[in-house]
Amino acid sequence: MKRIFLLAALALLVVAQTSEVKTAEQVYKNITELKGTPADQLMPAMQFMAASLGYTCNNCHVAGNFEADDKPAKKTARAMIAMTMSINKTAFRGQLQVSCYSCHRGAERPVAFPPVLETDAMPTPPATPASRVAPPSADSIIEKYVTALGGADNIKKITSRVGKGSILAGGKESPVEVYTKAPNFRVTVTHSGDSASYTAFDGKSGWMGNTGRPARDMTAAESMASGLDAEFALGLRIKEIFPQLRAGRPDKIGETAVISLTGTRPGQPPVRFFFDANTGLLVRMVRYAETPVGRMPAQIDYADYREIDGVKVPYRWTISRPNGRFTIQLSDVKQNVPIDDAKFVRPAGEVK
Repeated sequence: MKRIFLLAALALLVVAQTSEVKTAEQVYKNITELKGTPADQLMPAMQFMAASLGYTCNNCHVAGNFEADDKPAKKTARAMIAMTMSINKTAFRGQLQVSCYSCHRGAERPVAFPPVLETDAMPTPPATPASRVAPPSADSIIEKYVTALGGADNIKKITSRVGKGSILAGGKESPVEVYTKAPNFRVTVTHSGDSASYTAFDGKSGWMGNTGRPARDMTAAESMASGLDAEFALGLRIKEIFPQLRAGRPDKIGETAVISLTGTRPGQPPVRFFFDANTGLLVRMVRYAETPVGRMPAQIDYADYREIDGVKVPYRWTISRPNGRFTIQLSDVKQNVPIDDAKFVRPAGEVK
Protein backbone atom coordinates (compact mmCIF):
# COMPACT_ATOMS: atom_id res chain seq x y z
CA MET A 1 0.00 0.00 0.00
CA LYS A 2 2.82 2.43 0.88
CA ARG A 3 4.45 1.67 -2.46
CA ILE A 4 1.18 2.52 -4.29
CA PHE A 5 0.94 5.85 -2.46
CA LEU A 6 4.60 6.57 -3.24
CA LEU A 7 4.11 5.85 -6.94
CA ALA A 8 1.01 8.05 -7.00
CA ALA A 9 2.92 10.86 -5.32
CA LEU A 10 5.77 10.55 -7.82
CA ALA A 11 3.29 10.61 -10.69
CA LEU A 12 1.73 13.80 -9.35
CA LEU A 13 5.19 15.34 -8.97
CA VAL A 14 6.07 14.53 -12.59
CA VAL A 15 2.80 16.10 -13.80
CA ALA A 16 3.47 19.20 -11.70
CA GLN A 17 6.99 19.50 -13.09
CA THR A 18 5.97 19.04 -16.73
CA SER A 19 3.11 21.56 -16.41
CA GLU A 20 5.24 24.07 -14.50
CA VAL A 21 5.44 27.47 -16.14
CA LYS A 22 8.97 28.19 -17.30
CA THR A 23 10.69 31.35 -16.14
CA ALA A 24 12.30 33.95 -18.39
CA GLU A 25 15.84 32.79 -17.58
CA GLN A 26 14.91 29.21 -18.49
CA VAL A 27 13.79 30.23 -21.99
CA TYR A 28 15.91 33.29 -22.80
CA LYS A 29 19.59 34.09 -22.41
CA ASN A 30 21.24 36.72 -20.19
CA ILE A 31 18.25 37.59 -18.02
CA THR A 32 19.26 39.60 -14.93
CA GLU A 33 16.62 41.94 -13.46
CA LEU A 34 13.56 39.93 -14.51
CA LYS A 35 14.61 36.54 -13.15
CA GLY A 36 11.65 34.53 -11.95
CA THR A 37 9.26 36.24 -14.36
CA PRO A 38 7.05 33.80 -16.30
CA ALA A 39 8.59 33.45 -19.75
CA ASP A 40 5.37 34.39 -21.52
CA GLN A 41 5.41 37.77 -19.74
CA LEU A 42 8.85 38.81 -21.00
CA MET A 43 7.79 39.96 -24.47
CA PRO A 44 4.79 41.95 -23.13
CA ALA A 45 7.20 43.55 -20.63
CA MET A 46 9.51 44.58 -23.49
CA GLN A 47 6.51 46.01 -25.37
CA PHE A 48 5.46 47.93 -22.26
CA MET A 49 8.87 49.53 -21.88
CA ALA A 50 9.13 50.32 -25.60
CA ALA A 51 5.73 52.04 -25.57
CA SER A 52 6.62 53.94 -22.38
CA LEU A 53 9.77 55.45 -23.95
CA GLY A 54 8.79 55.61 -27.62
CA TYR A 55 11.48 53.02 -28.34
CA THR A 56 11.87 50.06 -30.67
CA CYS A 57 13.74 46.83 -29.91
CA ASN A 58 16.92 48.12 -31.60
CA ASN A 59 17.27 51.02 -29.16
CA CYS A 60 18.44 48.59 -26.48
CA HIS A 61 19.19 45.33 -28.28
CA VAL A 62 21.66 44.28 -30.96
CA ALA A 63 19.68 43.05 -33.96
CA GLY A 64 20.02 39.28 -34.29
CA ASN A 65 21.82 39.00 -30.94
CA PHE A 66 19.34 40.16 -28.33
CA GLU A 67 21.26 38.71 -25.38
CA ALA A 68 24.32 40.91 -26.09
CA ASP A 69 25.08 43.77 -23.65
CA ASP A 70 26.79 46.02 -26.23
CA LYS A 71 24.38 48.95 -26.02
CA PRO A 72 24.48 51.29 -23.00
CA ALA A 73 20.69 51.77 -23.20
CA LYS A 74 20.20 48.12 -22.21
CA LYS A 75 22.31 48.57 -19.08
CA THR A 76 20.37 51.74 -18.24
CA ALA A 77 17.08 49.89 -18.70
CA ARG A 78 18.19 47.26 -16.21
CA ALA A 79 19.05 49.96 -13.67
CA MET A 80 15.65 51.59 -14.21
CA ILE A 81 13.85 48.27 -13.72
CA ALA A 82 15.71 47.77 -10.44
CA MET A 83 14.85 51.34 -9.39
CA THR A 84 11.11 51.08 -10.05
CA MET A 85 10.93 47.67 -8.37
CA SER A 86 12.67 49.10 -5.32
CA ILE A 87 10.29 52.08 -5.20
CA ASN A 88 7.25 49.82 -5.42
CA LYS A 89 8.64 47.50 -2.76
CA THR A 90 9.57 50.19 -0.24
CA ALA A 91 6.90 52.83 -0.87
CA PHE A 92 3.90 50.83 -2.07
CA ARG A 93 4.15 47.54 -0.14
CA GLY A 94 5.11 45.64 -3.27
CA GLN A 95 2.16 46.86 -5.35
CA LEU A 96 3.09 47.88 -8.89
CA GLN A 97 2.23 51.59 -8.75
CA VAL A 98 5.30 53.18 -10.38
CA SER A 99 6.42 52.12 -13.86
CA CYS A 100 8.50 53.40 -16.77
CA TYR A 101 5.46 55.28 -18.04
CA SER A 102 5.02 57.14 -14.74
CA CYS A 103 7.94 59.41 -15.69
CA HIS A 104 8.63 58.93 -19.40
CA ARG A 105 5.11 59.24 -20.83
CA GLY A 106 6.28 58.08 -24.27
CA ALA A 107 9.50 60.13 -24.33
CA GLU A 108 13.12 59.01 -23.97
CA ARG A 109 13.87 61.55 -21.28
CA PRO A 110 11.38 62.31 -18.49
CA VAL A 111 10.49 65.95 -17.79
CA ALA A 112 11.96 66.97 -14.43
CA PHE A 113 10.41 70.42 -13.98
CA PRO A 114 7.16 72.25 -14.83
CA PRO A 115 7.02 74.43 -17.97
CA VAL A 116 7.28 78.22 -17.74
CA LEU A 117 4.43 80.49 -18.79
CA GLU A 118 4.84 81.54 -22.43
CA THR A 119 2.05 84.12 -22.56
CA ASP A 120 0.88 87.12 -20.54
CA ALA A 121 -2.66 85.78 -20.54
CA MET A 122 -3.83 84.59 -17.18
CA PRO A 123 -3.92 80.81 -16.93
CA THR A 124 -7.39 79.30 -17.16
CA PRO A 125 -8.48 78.08 -13.75
CA PRO A 126 -9.47 74.46 -13.58
CA ALA A 127 -13.15 73.77 -14.04
CA THR A 128 -15.14 73.46 -10.86
CA PRO A 129 -16.03 69.80 -10.47
CA ALA A 130 -19.70 69.06 -10.84
CA SER A 131 -21.55 67.91 -7.78
CA ARG A 132 -20.95 64.23 -7.30
CA VAL A 133 -23.85 62.04 -8.25
CA ALA A 134 -24.06 58.53 -6.90
CA PRO A 135 -23.64 56.01 -9.73
CA PRO A 136 -26.43 53.59 -10.57
CA SER A 137 -26.08 50.07 -9.27
CA ALA A 138 -24.20 47.43 -11.22
CA ASP A 139 -27.42 45.43 -11.60
CA SER A 140 -29.28 48.38 -13.13
CA ILE A 141 -26.44 49.05 -15.60
CA ILE A 142 -26.43 45.43 -16.75
CA GLU A 143 -30.23 45.34 -16.96
CA LYS A 144 -30.24 48.46 -19.14
CA TYR A 145 -27.52 46.94 -21.36
CA VAL A 146 -29.47 43.69 -21.86
CA THR A 147 -32.63 45.66 -22.62
CA ALA A 148 -30.76 47.86 -25.12
CA LEU A 149 -29.50 44.75 -26.94
CA GLY A 150 -33.04 43.49 -27.38
CA GLY A 151 -33.90 41.78 -24.11
CA ALA A 152 -32.84 38.48 -22.57
CA ASP A 153 -35.46 36.42 -24.42
CA ASN A 154 -34.35 37.63 -27.86
CA ILE A 155 -30.67 37.26 -26.99
CA LYS A 156 -31.23 33.62 -25.96
CA LYS A 157 -32.86 32.86 -29.32
CA ILE A 158 -29.56 33.56 -31.11
CA THR A 159 -26.98 30.79 -30.79
CA SER A 160 -24.50 31.55 -33.60
CA ARG A 161 -23.34 34.44 -35.76
CA VAL A 162 -21.26 34.72 -38.93
CA GLY A 163 -19.95 38.12 -39.93
CA LYS A 164 -18.06 39.10 -43.06
CA GLY A 165 -16.31 42.37 -43.76
CA SER A 166 -12.85 43.90 -43.69
CA ILE A 167 -10.05 44.55 -41.24
CA LEU A 168 -8.04 47.77 -41.44
CA ALA A 169 -4.54 47.54 -39.96
CA GLY A 170 -1.46 49.63 -40.74
CA GLY A 171 -3.25 51.36 -43.60
CA LYS A 172 -3.99 48.02 -45.29
CA GLU A 173 -7.50 46.60 -45.71
CA SER A 174 -8.07 42.84 -45.90
CA PRO A 175 -11.15 40.58 -46.01
CA VAL A 176 -12.18 39.08 -42.68
CA GLU A 177 -14.68 36.53 -41.41
CA VAL A 178 -15.79 36.23 -37.79
CA TYR A 179 -17.52 33.04 -36.61
CA THR A 180 -19.04 33.01 -33.12
CA LYS A 181 -21.15 30.45 -31.32
CA ALA A 182 -22.72 30.28 -27.87
CA PRO A 183 -21.54 30.17 -25.20
CA ASN A 184 -17.94 31.21 -25.98
CA PHE A 185 -16.60 29.89 -29.28
CA ARG A 186 -15.00 32.28 -31.73
CA VAL A 187 -12.60 32.29 -34.67
CA THR A 188 -11.54 35.29 -36.74
CA VAL A 189 -10.11 34.52 -40.18
CA THR A 190 -8.15 37.27 -41.94
CA HIS A 191 -7.38 36.68 -45.61
CA SER A 192 -4.29 37.87 -47.49
CA GLY A 193 -4.00 36.53 -51.03
CA ASP A 194 -4.00 32.73 -50.89
CA SER A 195 -3.19 32.57 -47.17
CA ALA A 196 -5.10 33.34 -44.00
CA SER A 197 -4.42 33.96 -40.33
CA TYR A 198 -6.58 32.58 -37.53
CA THR A 199 -7.29 33.83 -34.01
CA ALA A 200 -9.56 31.43 -32.16
CA PHE A 201 -11.02 30.43 -28.81
CA ASP A 202 -12.40 26.89 -28.59
CA GLY A 203 -14.49 27.38 -25.45
CA LYS A 204 -11.61 26.57 -23.09
CA SER A 205 -8.40 28.05 -24.52
CA GLY A 206 -7.14 30.16 -27.40
CA TRP A 207 -4.88 29.45 -30.35
CA MET A 208 -3.41 31.31 -33.31
CA GLY A 209 -2.12 30.20 -36.70
CA ASN A 210 -1.32 30.99 -40.30
CA THR A 211 -1.92 28.94 -43.44
CA GLY A 212 0.82 26.39 -43.97
CA ARG A 213 2.26 26.69 -40.46
CA PRO A 214 1.57 24.84 -37.21
CA ALA A 215 -0.84 26.68 -34.94
CA ARG A 216 0.33 27.73 -31.48
CA ASP A 217 -1.47 27.87 -28.17
CA MET A 218 -2.06 31.32 -26.74
CA THR A 219 -0.37 32.28 -23.51
CA ALA A 220 -2.53 32.32 -20.38
CA ALA A 221 -2.99 36.10 -20.65
CA GLU A 222 -3.82 35.95 -24.36
CA SER A 223 -6.26 33.11 -23.77
CA MET A 224 -8.02 35.01 -20.97
CA ALA A 225 -8.48 38.02 -23.24
CA SER A 226 -9.61 35.90 -26.19
CA GLY A 227 -12.11 34.06 -23.99
CA LEU A 228 -13.67 37.33 -22.89
CA ASP A 229 -13.93 38.50 -26.51
CA ALA A 230 -15.57 35.18 -27.40
CA GLU A 231 -18.43 35.58 -24.90
CA PHE A 232 -21.48 35.28 -27.14
CA ALA A 233 -23.96 36.88 -24.72
CA LEU A 234 -21.80 38.95 -22.40
CA GLY A 235 -24.73 40.83 -20.91
CA LEU A 236 -26.32 37.61 -19.68
CA ARG A 237 -23.09 36.16 -18.27
CA ILE A 238 -21.16 39.17 -16.98
CA LYS A 239 -22.21 38.59 -13.35
CA GLU A 240 -21.18 34.95 -13.64
CA ILE A 241 -17.78 35.81 -15.15
CA PHE A 242 -16.99 38.58 -12.66
CA PRO A 243 -17.84 37.79 -9.02
CA GLN A 244 -17.31 41.45 -8.18
CA LEU A 245 -18.73 44.32 -10.23
CA ARG A 246 -18.34 47.92 -9.12
CA ALA A 247 -20.10 50.83 -10.80
CA GLY A 248 -18.10 53.99 -11.51
CA ARG A 249 -19.20 57.60 -11.58
CA PRO A 250 -20.50 59.29 -14.74
CA ASP A 251 -17.79 60.09 -17.28
CA LYS A 252 -17.38 60.94 -20.96
CA ILE A 253 -15.79 59.29 -23.99
CA GLY A 254 -15.49 62.16 -26.44
CA GLU A 255 -18.90 63.77 -26.33
CA THR A 256 -20.70 60.61 -25.23
CA ALA A 257 -21.79 60.42 -21.61
CA VAL A 258 -20.91 57.01 -20.19
CA ILE A 259 -21.21 55.02 -17.01
CA SER A 260 -18.62 52.40 -16.15
CA LEU A 261 -18.41 49.01 -14.51
CA THR A 262 -15.21 47.45 -13.21
CA GLY A 263 -15.23 43.68 -13.07
CA THR A 264 -12.77 41.64 -11.02
CA ARG A 265 -12.16 37.91 -10.69
CA PRO A 266 -9.58 35.96 -8.68
CA GLY A 267 -6.05 35.98 -10.03
CA GLN A 268 -6.83 38.27 -12.97
CA PRO A 269 -6.39 42.02 -13.58
CA PRO A 270 -9.62 44.06 -13.59
CA VAL A 271 -11.69 44.70 -16.72
CA ARG A 272 -13.48 48.01 -17.26
CA PHE A 273 -16.71 48.36 -19.24
CA PHE A 274 -18.15 51.67 -20.44
CA PHE A 275 -21.82 51.94 -21.39
CA ASP A 276 -23.56 54.78 -23.22
CA ALA A 277 -25.48 56.56 -20.46
CA ASN A 278 -28.42 57.21 -22.83
CA THR A 279 -28.74 54.02 -24.88
CA GLY A 280 -27.23 51.58 -22.39
CA LEU A 281 -25.11 49.93 -25.10
CA LEU A 282 -21.50 48.87 -24.47
CA VAL A 283 -19.18 51.36 -26.20
CA ARG A 284 -15.80 50.41 -24.72
CA MET A 285 -14.04 47.63 -22.86
CA VAL A 286 -10.54 47.96 -21.42
CA ARG A 287 -8.69 44.86 -20.30
CA TYR A 288 -5.12 44.44 -19.08
CA ALA A 289 -2.29 41.94 -19.32
CA GLU A 290 0.07 41.65 -16.36
CA THR A 291 3.81 42.16 -16.93
CA PRO A 292 6.54 42.50 -14.29
CA VAL A 293 6.97 46.20 -15.17
CA GLY A 294 3.35 47.29 -15.56
CA ARG A 295 -0.05 46.41 -16.98
CA MET A 296 -0.44 46.46 -20.76
CA PRO A 297 -3.88 47.80 -21.68
CA ALA A 298 -6.02 46.75 -24.62
CA GLN A 299 -9.00 48.93 -25.47
CA ILE A 300 -11.92 47.72 -27.60
CA ASP A 301 -14.35 50.36 -28.88
CA TYR A 302 -17.71 49.14 -30.20
CA ALA A 303 -19.77 51.11 -32.72
CA ASP A 304 -22.22 50.89 -35.63
CA TYR A 305 -24.83 48.87 -33.73
CA ARG A 306 -27.50 47.45 -36.02
CA GLU A 307 -30.59 45.44 -35.20
CA ILE A 308 -30.81 41.97 -36.72
CA ASP A 309 -33.36 39.33 -35.68
CA GLY A 310 -34.46 41.54 -32.79
CA VAL A 311 -30.94 41.88 -31.32
CA LYS A 312 -28.49 44.75 -31.68
CA VAL A 313 -25.01 43.80 -32.87
CA PRO A 314 -21.91 46.03 -33.20
CA TYR A 315 -20.78 45.96 -36.82
CA ARG A 316 -17.53 47.78 -36.04
CA TRP A 317 -14.97 47.41 -33.28
CA THR A 318 -11.50 48.86 -32.89
CA ILE A 319 -8.80 47.17 -30.83
CA SER A 320 -6.12 49.61 -29.60
CA ARG A 321 -2.91 48.77 -27.76
CA PRO A 322 0.19 50.84 -26.93
CA ASN A 323 2.00 49.21 -29.87
CA GLY A 324 -0.74 49.18 -32.51
CA ARG A 325 -4.43 49.14 -33.42
CA PHE A 326 -6.81 47.71 -35.98
CA THR A 327 -10.48 48.00 -36.88
CA ILE A 328 -12.92 45.33 -38.02
CA GLN A 329 -15.91 46.56 -40.00
CA LEU A 330 -18.59 44.04 -40.86
CA SER A 331 -20.79 44.45 -43.92
CA ASP A 332 -22.87 41.28 -43.66
CA VAL A 333 -24.06 39.36 -40.60
CA LYS A 334 -26.13 36.17 -40.47
CA GLN A 335 -27.39 34.57 -37.27
CA ASN A 336 -28.37 31.05 -36.21
CA VAL A 337 -26.17 29.63 -38.97
CA PRO A 338 -25.09 26.01 -38.29
CA ILE A 339 -21.39 25.97 -37.28
CA ASP A 340 -19.59 22.76 -36.42
CA ASP A 341 -17.61 22.94 -33.14
CA ALA A 342 -14.64 21.53 -35.08
CA LYS A 343 -14.22 24.93 -36.77
CA PHE A 344 -12.93 26.37 -33.51
CA VAL A 345 -10.55 23.54 -32.61
CA ARG A 346 -6.82 23.97 -33.09
CA PRO A 347 -5.58 21.78 -36.00
CA ALA A 348 -3.16 19.02 -35.06
CA GLY A 349 -0.79 19.85 -37.92
CA GLU A 350 -0.45 22.78 -40.27
CA VAL A 351 -3.29 25.27 -40.59
CA LYS A 352 -5.11 24.86 -43.89
